[in-house]
Amino acid sequence: MMKRSILFLLSLCAPCALISNVSAQTTAKDAGESLKKSETANLLDDSSGNLSKFAQLLLGKNGGNRLFYFPTRDEPYTPAKYGYQYEDVNFNSADGTELHGWFLPATVGTKKAKGTVVFSHGNAGSIAHHFGFVDWLVRANYNVLLYDYRGFGKSKGVITRKGVIEDVQAAFSYIRTRKDVDVNKLISFSHSLGGAKSVTALALKPVKGLCGVIVDGGFASYQDMARQKAGQFGVNITTDELSAVDYVDQIAPVPLLIVHGSNDTMVPISQGEKLFAKAKQPKTFFRVAGGSHTNALGRNHGEYRQKMLAWMEKALR
Repeated sequence: MMKRSILFLLSLCAPCALISNVSAQTTAKDAGESLKKSETANLLDDSSGNLSKFAQLLLGKNGGNRLFYFPTRDEPYTPAKYGYQYEDVNFNSADGTELHGWFLPATVGTKKAKGTVVFSHGNAGSIAHHFGFVDWLVRANYNVLLYDYRGFGKSKGVITRKGVIEDVQAAFSYIRTRKDVDVNKLISFSHSLGGAKSVTALALKPVKGLCGVIVDGGFASYQDMARQKAGQFGVNITTDELSAVDYVDQIAPVPLLIVHGSNDTMVPISQGEKLFAKAKQPKTFFRVAGGSHTNALGRNHGEYRQKMLAWMEKALR
């Protein structure tokens, strides 16, 4: 997730940190060439704090928070390319930031849909890059709203942690204004970073008509993820406010489903387990054997997609 940015940051910071810690004779060039796995691990422990201080000079205080996002402004295709009807929609977040999304009617039609899913995507790209997470829901007769956070795709604004959480809330506010959907049959579905954002957003601002919350490959804590990718150095430059683990117990009494692949190397399954442990009933955990960060629901011919659909139908009763 933030590993690419950390590695880039190390390429800038490491020579300076190594110069102060290796020897007076070591040059910046030599230090850079000696930056192998063992040296990287030692650097990321950052016992002196020098690396963190240098990173803050480059990124600003708590600049590690910015390294969780990899937005793009492209739209490589629309749902029409794959034969889906869709509507471009725009709505405003709480601070007035204009957001963009796609509304896709269920195959049986908007008003005959089983319910409406609001999908909050992961930390990279734009909505087109995440369409594969939800197209099957349209075929399963659910309306779907997928949207871009501020700074992603065609949405305006600049990314902030609080702002993205407000964008999740804005998506639900928007869907409740539509006259063609049953606003009492809403489901939140999110992946990765979207899960971390959605849990917090929905806890802070409960949504009337929300019948279920689904988190696929989500993480519990920003600092936990920073530590996993960049050791104590990552923790030093990242804050943990608005982390999902501090809010997930407020989702109840809305049913919660957490899905996580056992082989997820991006967000370890321990993060999903941590969220689940903190959550209150009613809650369900799908541990997908062999599942990765992106294929947990789709693997084994969609075995867990079918289980998720059954869970949704029960939640919507």
